[in-house]
Amino acid sequence: MRGRRPNRQTGAREELPPLSFEVRPSKREEAMPYAVAAIAFAFAALIVCMGRNYMLLYGDAVAHLGIARRILDTRNPGLVQLGGVWLPLPHLLMLPFVQKMQWWQNGLAGAWPSLLAYVLSVAGLYRLARRVVPTQWAMVATLFYALNPNLLYLSTTAMTEPLFLAIIIWMTLLAMECVAAIGEARLPAVKGRLIGLGILILAAVFTRYDGWIFGAAVWCVVAWKLFRTPKVHSQINLSFGIFTLLAVAGPIAWLVYNQHFFHDPLDFMRGPYSALAIERKTSKAGVHHPGWHNPFWAAIVYLRTAQLDTSAWETGFAVVALAFGGLVIAIRKRLETVSTLLWVPLPFYIYSIAYGSIPIFIPKLFPHSFYNSRYGVEMLPAFAIFACIALSWMQERGAASQPLLVRLMTPVALLLVVLNAIGMMYYVPLVLKEAMVNSTTRIPFEQAIADEIKTFPAGAPILMYNSDHVGALQRAGIPLKQTISETDYDSWKAALADPAKHAAYVVAIAGDPVSEAVAAHPEDLIEMSVLCTTHQPCARIYRSSRF
Repeated sequence: MRGRRPNRQTGAREELPPLSFEVRPSKREEAMPYAVAAIAFAFAALIVCMGRNYMLLYGDAVAHLGIARRILDTRNPGLVQLGGVWLPLPHLLMLPFVQKMQWWQNGLAGAWPSLLAYVLSVAGLYRLARRVVPTQWAMVATLFYALNPNLLYLSTTAMTEPLFLAIIIWMTLLAMECVAAIGEARLPAVKGRLIGLGILILAAVFTRYDGWIFGAAVWCVVAWKLFRTPKVHSQINLSFGIFTLLAVAGPIAWLVYNQHFFHDPLDFMRGPYSALAIERKTSKAGVHHPGWHNPFWAAIVYLRTAQLDTSAWETGFAVVALAFGGLVIAIRKRLETVSTLLWVPLPFYIYSIAYGSIPIFIPKLFPHSFYNSRYGVEMLPAFAIFACIALSWMQERGAASQPLLVRLMTPVALLLVVLNAIGMMYYVPLVLKEAMVNSTTRIPFEQAIADEIKTFPAGAPILMYNSDHVGALQRAGIPLKQTISETDYDSWKAALADPAKHAAYVVAIAGDPVSEAVAAHPEDLIEMSVLCTTHQPCARIYRSSRF
């Protein structure tokens, strides 16, 4: 009597309607409800994070906003202000918003691009999922992604992860569509997808360094398919040439930019603000982060971080197991194998932790602290899609023998997705927790400096090193062009040689170039106050008696 339900009129049992396991590309309008839901989730997250002052907890978020602001608001405006380490696209997207002083101060300037990227990524993930799993599991995968509290929090900040996730999701989707169009010899579709992929690769390259590897992988997949289909390849040479040109233009342009402005094409790798320099500055001699020169341990660190970023408590072990199971199923069944591009962040971060001076610290592993935990969020699309591939396979296998049981799988999975999100929020998401812990002393320190700066006469020039604590100027609402800083080489060097002559006020933070200049040239500088905060260097405020 399995798979039957009673008929209320006759008392007889009738067959349950069969489950649908149809996998097909979705129409654009099918993704619209998910985009609308994503907008609702995004604004709910924005209201919560703005009301609780979460948007500027990350020092990197403050720095991203500062870079975007200084492109125009500085003594030497222009592209040189983009810097040579962080890639430029996020800052350029913030540029129209960050010039509004209030949005710079409260962080909204960084939230708008991130929120838009989040909505686009949710819509893209549904369309991608619909190509590999039935409708019901595409819904589960999309909600698992969309309701992730770590992603929702990052989407209200100026951090780059939401934008990058949107780019790689749509890049994977377009690559899947392009490969399918090549197989079916649909030339207009192939040409359009190639141009779209080239633009997305360029965007990825200018967003995060992960994008360089991801873009190269996408190019290889598409090129391989084209070269194996000579009839199509011979007719789309121009489109393929544009696609290739866009793919290589980003890295070349960034190398040229670094050479032109910083006199080293690899300044982003070995310059004073590179990951290597930061690790040398913050690490003790002979002490290395977990996973250093050990790919196996690096894999454990990254996968554990991804678990905690995507799932509540220890349920991440089940999610990862399902995701790897789904990966095996997809490869064995040749189920849109291009979707495996979503796994590219895994080898990238294993290598980066082992050999690229990129440490990740989480409380579950030694040294039981918080640093770069947000990197695990990049595995969220892969976990969402491939875990649902495994669940869909299990449901299809059991449909004949346990039809009533397998019917409960989808609603139970949806319930678990909601409970997972609630559980993560109840115990504070890992990425948000890191931001809270690591801002405990920085924010009071910058606020104390801001309170002092607010007492200065309007428009008085301030000599201050902006790279480390631009948040103080942000909180005080001081235009960056009012400061003499490292953003303008000529005025900066002149002011360091004679601080009292070139600035009305001087903010010297222990260990920075201004403090060294004050120690070397203290003439005509009157110390006004000394500000010290636990685990932060002391700041000394001076007034010039000669300016």
